[in-house]
Amino acid sequence: MISVAKVQRRNAWRYYVRGVAFGDGHRPVGQSLKDAQEMAGLPPGVWRGHGLAALGLTEGQVVTERQLKLLFGEGRHPDADRMEHELLDDGIDPATARRATVLGQPIEEIEHRKQTPLLALDFVLRPQASLVVLWALGDDRTRRVIEQAHERAVATTLRWLEDEVAETRWASGRGRAKAPALVVAAFRHYDNRNGFPLLHEHCLIANRAQRPDGSWYALDTARLYKNIVAADSLYTLTMTTEVCEELGLATVPREVTPGLRPVMEIAGVDQELIDWSSTRRRRIEDVLKGITDDYVKKHGRLPGGRARHGLAWWAAQETRPDKKTPRPLDQLLAWWRVSALVKIGQRMVDGLLQRCRLAGEAIRARVGPWVDTALAAVDVAAVVFTVRGVFSRRHVLAEARRHLLETLRGRAYVPGIDDYIADRALERYGRQLTVPQKGRRAPAADQLSYTAEFTSPSRWWIAGTDGKPRESTRYERARVASLALQNAIRTALTEPPARDEAPAATASAALPPTGDHDQAAPHGVDHPGRAAAQTPAQRAAAIHAHQQAAMPQEYLEGRTTDPETWITSPQNLAHLAALTRAAEARSRTVEEQADQTKHAHQTKQAPTADAQQQHHTAQPDQSRAVGPDL
Repeated sequence: MISVAKVQRRNAWRYYVRGVAFGDGHRPVGQSLKDAQEMAGLPPGVWRGHGLAALGLTEGQVVTERQLKLLFGEGRHPDADRMEHELLDDGIDPATARRATVLGQPIEEIEHRKQTPLLALDFVLRPQASLVVLWALGDDRTRRVIEQAHERAVATTLRWLEDEVAETRWASGRGRAKAPALVVAAFRHYDNRNGFPLLHEHCLIANRAQRPDGSWYALDTARLYKNIVAADSLYTLTMTTEVCEELGLATVPREVTPGLRPVMEIAGVDQELIDWSSTRRRRIEDVLKGITDDYVKKHGRLPGGRARHGLAWWAAQETRPDKKTPRPLDQLLAWWRVSALVKIGQRMVDGLLQRCRLAGEAIRARVGPWVDTALAAVDVAAVVFTVRGVFSRRHVLAEARRHLLETLRGRAYVPGIDDYIADRALERYGRQLTVPQKGRRAPAADQLSYTAEFTSPSRWWIAGTDGKPRESTRYERARVASLALQNAIRTALTEPPARDEAPAATASAALPPTGDHDQAAPHGVDHPGRAAAQTPAQRAAAIHAHQQAAMPQEYLEGRTTDPETWITSPQNLAHLAALTRAAEARSRTVEEQADQTKHAHQTKQAPTADAQQQHHTAQPDQSRAVGPDL
């Protein structure tokens, strides 16, 4: 999981030097960062990214306090002191010498325009709660495997951001170029502010990148923000897969919020252990309930997606504890074990890894290491379209990585299959909306907008856990859509081919993996032991089902993450029918009362209207009678 924060103020580097670089603690005044880290037993920060060579730094080199101040506080070269002294010794005036150490536009110029400079972005990467519990309470080998997987997943995510996302911009965004590399300062933490286990990494990405001509410009941070979800799914998929393969584990979906996307956790980690480690989350949820109730009372409706994120951030700030005193990892491990033994019991703690391995063996025995790329493309297209309507490649790529995590359940995958599924979903089921204009810069691949040819979903109502009907979430409708389309295509694939039609091999046929995706998708096969031949008529039927039968009502029953909540069960249908009849009866009563009131009003006004009509009729007669006498 990834969260992002901005580093904007010129003194923001002090927060990271005194707090983040010190394990989210409060470093004593006057004590150097290196001495404080050594006394507390904390790992020092290290430099990451392919942009280090341009600054004379190397991968894994320790981050010093002075380097943090120069780069993230002043926007200058991390070795600016040495460079400035050499220029001064050569007779260069101080102003010119200092300007030569600045990377890109000076911060003073930005502030002179009454703007707030963005110095860096703080990417925080952390694994799922079950992996954190297994890391905190497992043996030395388990902890070492999880830490190595976390480190490689962080490196993979940063490399993907460098290769596929990062761009430099200038002239207020009118000029753009591919950023060849990033400059990152990484700090690893082991616990949260409450002292409970939370393995995570702070990656400070400097808002400067070097162009091929050697000049330094700001990053296009908007692109980084837009690709956070895709980067998040890549980190989770990479780390979870490596841990499961090394330790023989598997994943299971855990529904955190009813109706929303489940989290793929390690099978065998009990909910009690997750609750034990998630003390801060429980406090946030308690405060969030009250804030949400106030929101509903004020606005008369439930908060949407953007409002939910804002309320969650507010609740997190309200429950944020003060900084703690950092402790070495060995002391934290001992304290965590004692706390878990007191809270959960020795049998649950000592048998954690064994239970996870047994659960993983059972799942791996029935879940094969195959990916049906044809159905994966359908699933990804249906889910993304139902949730968003209009989408870009980054949304499809993120959903493809989630599909791999949910389908393989922790098994290894061939690198590149996520891009293959995303490209196939866009090519076969997406319709491009962005039209490049002549004379303007061609948009990047992830800046193109697409949609799909699905029927627009209606407002489905389901029975909630409290028995009251509620509107289904977009994710619930998306899951129904993908399952409906998958069933339609599976039916077409399993139907025997006609005698007079020659079979045609599908792209997901069980062939040896090759580099050509058109011949055989990597790691992608159809279901073994079943004929995968598909006739032209069957292909046409599958396409028709995909285009037209997006979310039929008959596929609703038992096809969601929580089947018992769907209102298509007989009990829920009867309950909804009773509510409908009562609503219709109330509507008829209101209409009848309105008709009676209208009729009574008309009857009361009728005599008065007749009298007025007679009065107006008599006036002309009187005038004609008087006329001859005049």
